[in-house]
Amino acid sequence: MRLSRIVSWAWCFVLFGAAGFAAEPIKVGYIATLTGEGATWGQHERDGASLAVSKINADGGVLGRPIELICYDIKGKPEEAVIAVRRLMYEDGVVAVGGSNYSGIQLAVAPVADKARIPIVSSTASNLAVTVDPDTGKVRPYMFRISYTDPYQGMVIADYLIKKCGAKKLAIIGDIGDAYSEGLTEYVQKRADELGVENRFWAYRGGDVDFRAQLTAAKEWGADAVALTMLYKEMALVIKQAAELDWTPHFMGGNGYSPNMFEIAGKAMEGTYWVYPVSADDPILDPFKAEFKKVYGRDATEVMNAVFGYDIVLMIAHAVAAAGLAEGEAVKDAIENTKDLQVTHFKWTVDKETHNPMNKPASIFQARDGKLVFLEKWEPMAN
Repeated sequence: MRLSRIVSWAWCFVLFGAAGFAAEPIKVGYIATLTGEGATWGQHERDGASLAVSKINADGGVLGRPIELICYDIKGKPEEAVIAVRRLMYEDGVVAVGGSNYSGIQLAVAPVADKARIPIVSSTASNLAVTVDPDTGKVRPYMFRISYTDPYQGMVIADYLIKKCGAKKLAIIGDIGDAYSEGLTEYVQKRADELGVENRFWAYRGGDVDFRAQLTAAKEWGADAVALTMLYKEMALVIKQAAELDWTPHFMGGNGYSPNMFEIAGKAMEGTYWVYPVSADDPILDPFKAEFKKVYGRDATEVMNAVFGYDIVLMIAHAVAAAGLAEGEAVKDAIENTKDLQVTHFKWTVDKETHNPMNKPASIFQARDGKLVFLEKWEPMAN
């Protein structure tokens, strides 16, 4: 099985000469879905990571050495990711790996990282099990993430639909074969139960495109709100098909959202709610967005993924510098001990017990006129 290898030689070649690098590069890996479903996320992560490489190398590199980014297309498949991570760690000699954005993929590559003793920092993989082994309750030593977790995201979704939107009966629709969806569903249900609101779950399996049966059942049950715990294509189809059934409950989804949903669901997207770790309208991101457009000649439509790719590489570079050597175990220890690292959109402190970022904010958006409009910050435990 062949993997598509994309190396940031365009950046490194120019910057080697500009900075006068004579030493061998420090290799950093990245796994991203560059083709197939979800490619828009992976492509933005790759591009954001490459921007970070250019900045680091322009500033003199790390430990007097340039960063070389090696990115493989994993096509959204766990088996491809395992092959890619093995190659990055055992053949390419990377000191750390960024990506991916799928919880199921991160769970598949965790044993590889453990054996090679090289850290992986995921982007939007939010299932709790990605960094903490549910069987032992112990942190996975080489697995980290920049996103918040499904427990927090699920809590926000249920909390907002119930407290802000006034939901009395909460329907949940999700993929029973997907780790991300299953984890998010669990915590939506848990929060709804804590708040004393009746809730029911309607399942589907990956590959399904017709959700009318689930929607009809939820409508007849009397649901006034629907939590969507899957990825953008399926969420868009659910919203579109609900409108075709003349049913307009409050819809809310998580970070599986994509702007591409407007192309699928059209006007049915209007009024839907979304929880997201990053607001693209946050002024703090303006310099990043401007640089992205300058370099690539287009706007970053998946701003969160682009920023996460960028910030993950910044984190890895910082860890190499803090460790004082480009070696996997030392880099892992430095990542684990990171405190108040200013990256693009927040100050990153790693929780040693969970390897999650601490104090990660959640932003609430609503779809209006073909785009998401920021509404407010929401903290479930404070409301």
